Amino acid sequence: MTDPGRIERLRDLLEGQNTLGNSTRFWYGFVLVVAFVFAYPLLTNPFVLKVNTDYFVWMILALSLAVVWGYTGIFNFGQTAFFGIGAYTFGIVGITLIEVTGGTNVAILAAVVVTVVASALLGYFMFYGEIRGLYVAILTLAVALTLNLLLVRTTNTTIGAAEIGGNNGITGIPSLTLGAGPFSTTLGITAQYYLVAVLLVATYLGLRILLNSYYGYVLLAIREDEDRTRMLGYDVRKLKLIAFSLTAGLAGFSGALHAAWGNFIDPTVMGLTAASVPIIWVTVGGRNTLIGPLVAAYALQSISTRLSTVGSGYTNIFLGAVFVLAVLFFPDGLVPAVVNRWQERTGGGRDIDPAGTTEAET
Repeated sequence: MTDPGRIERLRDLLEGQNTLGNSTRFWYGFVLVVAFVFAYPLLTNPFVLKVNTDYFVWMILALSLAVVWGYTGIFNFGQTAFFGIGAYTFGIVGITLIEVTGGTNVAILAAVVVTVVASALLGYFMFYGEIRGLYVAILTLAVALTLNLLLVRTTNTTIGAAEIGGNNGITGIPSLTLGAGPFSTTLGITAQYYLVAVLLVATYLGLRILLNSYYGYVLLAIREDEDRTRMLGYDVRKLKLIAFSLTAGLAGFSGALHAAWGNFIDPTVMGLTAASVPIIWVTVGGRNTLIGPLVAAYALQSISTRLSTVGSGYTNIFLGAVFVLAVLFFPDGLVPAVVNRWQERTGGGRDIDPAGTTEAET
């Protein structure tokens, strides 16, 4: 029998003013959505399942940008640079060591570590050099475009056993293979779907706990007034560096999953268009939420995939139009606007739980 006290302690960790969805109704809905996600393989074909797996990967990237930009106030226009670093690292290490280790465990670890180290180096010079605001956006975008340019010129370059391939990218990247040696297992389409779905849910819940913790409140204080937070005794530069590096590591992890998913990666993931897309997801969904970027990333990627079958230009037109409309009419994001409207229609957002007590919706 479930211990009510244990459930309350868990909810205390997951709920707070920094996240949408602090009611019993929200968690019922959350469980239903997760149940549908895990039952989905029984309702569709392998192709659709594989496409949705990549959507989940992009949703992890959206979460990483939401935390660093929406909650910490660091406008990282080059989050896809870290996504690409993770993807390329996974490809290089995976191709080089797959015959030695029999799995991609080391490649995944390397992708995260290399991305965190690279972002920490960049972040150190930015934050300890007192670079802020729009200049951070410009610098991070410049890093992404520089990496894109460098990778385009690697046509005849080989690192380990991997041919970088320039514009053609790295091909033959191994799929996710867990374990080592004779005990390794290559994940099929369904297994990979379930693994990425579990990772997405765990990431979302883990970030809720982080943002509703003491550290999360300090991040918001930095976003709202960096100078005042410093005057209160916090090492703002160190805290920003940690947030920047951890979210970059999360982006690199999603990049590794993407490379394993498609067995391929090329420099376009660090181009200007690719760098803009996560910004659109987070803006449309609501950068001060976690659930908003998740919904926006899935919905916009799904629509973009369908439009790309008609013509490549339609996707960019659609995303640009959605972005402009969101900025003009929903500056705080579409999901927060819908939640606020729902609260107005249901009496100020109050919810009655099964025990008869009243609790806030957000």
